[in-house]
Amino acid sequence: MNVRRLIPTTALAGAVALGVVSLSACSGTSDAADKGSGGKLDVVASFYPMQYLAEQIGGGHVAVNTLTKPGVEPHDLELKPKQIGELGEADVILYLKGIQPAVDDAIAQAGVKNTIDAATLTKLEEHGTGVGHDHGGEEAHEGEVGADPHVWLDPVKYAEVAKGVGSALEKADPDHAADYKKNTEALVKKLGDLNTAFETGLKNTATKTFITTHSAFGYLAERYGLEQEGITGIDPESEPSPARVKELHDIAAKDKVSTVFFETLASDKTAKTLAGDTGLKTDVLDPLEGITKQSKGDDYIEVMRSNLAALKTALGAK
Repeated sequence: MNVRRLIPTTALAGAVALGVVSLSACSGTSDAADKGSGGKLDVVASFYPMQYLAEQIGGGHVAVNTLTKPGVEPHDLELKPKQIGELGEADVILYLKGIQPAVDDAIAQAGVKNTIDAATLTKLEEHGTGVGHDHGGEEAHEGEVGADPHVWLDPVKYAEVAKGVGSALEKADPDHAADYKKNTEALVKKLGDLNTAFETGLKNTATKTFITTHSAFGYLAERYGLEQEGITGIDPESEPSPARVKELHDIAAKDKVSTVFFETLASDKTAKTLAGDTGLKTDVLDPLEGITKQSKGDDYIEVMRSNLAALKTALGAK
């Protein structure tokens, strides 16, 4: 598996463990906010899941700019010189180390004191092509194991990140700390309700196994007792070996899989080929790396609820 787009080797050890937010609080005054857009805190978010947190928690006190525009596959993002230059002018940078190497490098050079790495706000785990409640600790197929950055697809872990982001914004802009705290609590409640919906909706299903092109759903699978079987690994563009394709044929028959999932920002060719060979249906399971016109919802919560509906149908929820 090509893991160059996942986690640079120099960052792997730090990304897997809990860390500390690199953030220096202003002493008593909101100097960061004072130099922002119209008095707002200038926040640069690396891609959509970070943008959503910044907007929901920051509310009217922040102006959010996102490095990854709608429709762009975030793993492959290359920053323009202008974007790199603007990074250094940000009041706050919010990113997830390990998913966008070019962004990681640029942020390291930007020297912004209020830099928040979401990977330090929860615990990352290792996931390969096959992840689930029965074999989460087993060696992954073909050695495809790596620290999985897709924490936002687990509402519980995403809520942990949200709490950390809220605390960081409170320190960066203490004059509006009460509002950030209130907004964080509201978002955590929404994520708690989403978690309950997934727990209830996926409790009783005809099968626990789902096949997906991109192995982005390891945390979700573990949270709700499911089995993710990825055609490829965590890299959405790697190609499966003939042995992996044969293995998936066997899994589909054994576990009564009905559906092969693909996503909106990557090619659906492999998923549709596998589905055609095995007589299965196809559907979208959105890894929520960006919101586009093709997304089944206008924001994180709506798309996640669409994902839940798709999983309930594919897994035969009772």
